[in-house]
Amino acid sequence: MKAHLLSVLCLFLFQLAFGQATENNKAITKLIDQYSEARETKDTVLLKNILTEDIDQLVSNGEWRIGIRVAIDGMMRSSSSNPGSRTLTIDKIRYLGSASAIADCRYEIKNPDGSERKMWSTFVVVKQKGKWRISAIRNMLPAG
Repeated sequence: MKAHLLSVLCLFLFQLAFGQATENNKAITKLIDQYSEARETKDTVLLKNILTEDIDQLVSNGEWRIGIRVAIDGMMRSSSSNPGSRTLTIDKIRYLGSASAIADCRYEIKNPDGSERKMWSTFVVVKQKGKWRISAIRNMLPAG
């Protein structure tokens, strides 16, 4: 009887934890999709809604953007000077706690001339007031 009760309790706890992780994965995936959309459409209002005030972004050319205003200005500059279709595909999400995670993404830019730029992008996301936001971004262009 005790073993059965323990099994049921373990199953319940597993489902609770798995359900929460699935819900968070969906929310983080939506967040990354919103970021991609905001970059594609140059939507600064959406960016302000999904970035933390103290965001920092290190881009592939070595520029470090610190703070929401500097980051958004740099993003808009970059989107204008590097036109193309941007795609972010989450490869994995690793939780550091219940309110922070790292999302590693494949980052591809299809240029107007048909060439592609294939990079990696890592997002540090945090949950603030029940909502996931992007706290840091690291873009990497693999050497090769």
